[in-house]
Order: sequence, then C-alpha cells, then structure tokens
Amino acid sequence: MKSVKLNGSAAEVEAAFYDALNRADVDALMKLWADDDEIVCIHPGGPRLHGHVAIQASWEAILHKGGLQVRPSQLYEAHNLMSAVHTVVEGGTGIDPNGPTGKEPAHLLATNVYLKTPHGWRMVLHHVSVAPGPAPTGMPAASSLH
Repeated sequence: MKSVKLNGSAAEVEAAFYDALNRADVDALMKLWADDDEIVCIHPGGPRLHGHVAIQASWEAILHKGGLQVRPSQLYEAHNLMSAVHTVVEGGTGIDPNGPTGKEPAHLLATNVYLKTPHGWRMVLHHVSVAPGPAPTGMPAASSLH
C-alpha cells in the first residue's frame, strides 16, 4: 500500500484506495476509511451500506476473486481545509462498456468524500453509479446560470 501521510492530501488517499482495489487488498482499503461508523458505501445498483462491518464485507465479496483494475480519470474536486469531494469516471478491465444489460452504452461515475481527521485524510463516502451513454472524453466547460 502506498503510504498515506498525516499531512498528505485527499488525492493521496484516493490513489491508495484505487491501488488497494486493483490489488484486492481489503485490509489496506479499509485503513483508508474514517474510524467512525458514519461511513457510507454504495456500489452500482446496490444498497446503501453503513459502517465498517458492512462495508468491509461488501469489499471482501467483490474482491474475493482478485483486483478490479479500476482506473479513475477526469477528476473534478471541491475542497476546503477539512473536507474534499472528488468525482471521477471509473474505467477498467472489469467494467462492461456496453452497460449492465449489454445493450446500451454505459460508464461508471464515482463520488468519493474525504474528511481531515486526527489521523489524516480519510474516506467517509464512496458512491458509484452506472451512467448511461459512453464515458465522457473531457471535462465539461464551466458555465454560469445567469
């Protein structure tokens, strides 16, 4: 596992998270989550999971045959001194570009939320959804409502 430093960044935790997923290292992955039981994980099409026990069990079931080879791209981040919200497009060898039915194109979007804790940056939410259509090729242009 990549070292996650107390004074590191949410981006370092995110890199370590995807590294642990790719290596199917549930122990390393779970060390990246905040200590409290207020953590939440939602897998594509799955229920909302609360707390370490439920989240760890879900990752053990998903990773029991090996790593996912997921590569996050197109990071969009919003952060302040104590929290960071990252949205990414997830791509990789375990992801069907033709969507869950094999008929319509789809891609995965993930939202990862981090809080700065006494132990450094830690994940408090990982939510992945299947999105219709092919994966976007670039970041959208900034726009204004007015």
